[in-house]
Amino acid sequence: MRKPVESFGRALIRMSWTKKNLYIMHSRGSRPPRLQNRSLFQQKWQAKKDTRAYHGAQLNERQFRRLFEPRLPTTNIRITRDKAITEGKHPHVSVLTYACLERRLDFIVFRSCFAPSIWAARQLVVHGKITVNGKKVSKPSHLASDGDLISVDPKAISLLSEPSTEKGLTFKPRPYMQPFLFIPEYLEVNFNTCSTAFLRSPISRPGRTEIPSPFPPEFHSLAHEFYAERSKKKRGRRQKRLLPIEDRFKID
Repeated sequence: MRKPVESFGRALIRMSWTKKNLYIMHSRGSRPPRLQNRSLFQQKWQAKKDTRAYHGAQLNERQFRRLFEPRLPTTNIRITRDKAITEGKHPHVSVLTYACLERRLDFIVFRSCFAPSIWAARQLVVHGKITVNGKKVSKPSHLASDGDLISVDPKAISLLSEPSTEKGLTFKPRPYMQPFLFIPEYLEVNFNTCSTAFLRSPISRPGRTEIPSPFPPEFHSLAHEFYAERSKKKRGRRQKRLLPIEDRFKID
């Protein structure tokens, strides 16, 4: 029997607006799990397990590793000395470990607050309710480019319902949705037309990162090390398979 996505026993934070997920976030708080008396591999595995449950839980490991980039970008911003003290230090670049997923179409729909969960956003895409630059796209894995305009059918949004007024459909808020109503800086959302403009890839700034995540940067660092090590091993095995037979058994 398949385990439920949101379970109190597993206590994994998901990309969802449900009250169960909100309770799990409140119970865990901003404290990472206890990593005392654990090996380095166990710490990396725990960080990977928790962060992947939130970032891209609808993807399997093979799908995520195709998008994973070991080299992560960042930005350098000139700031004054006083402002640097108030904002804090620049976070580690590993906070952008899951930045590659933010270009996916289902992620953009969820981040724009058009769907109550990442699975609902995926369903909207599969059912053909999403258009990219005026063309219908039914693949959640579609990666948006800078400047793309993503539009959603207003009748498919669960927050909009009948009866319609002069301004359009009636907005009907859902319970426990207020803590999740925020828009990242790399998206520009127009709720009047139910459309979103993808501006650029998310970046890290002094004292913060643009990717919404309930986990601290140290946890993302452990998860990035976990995937980076496996990508190196996979690349090494692939290069070894490409070597000629005589080079594999060459004796100096």
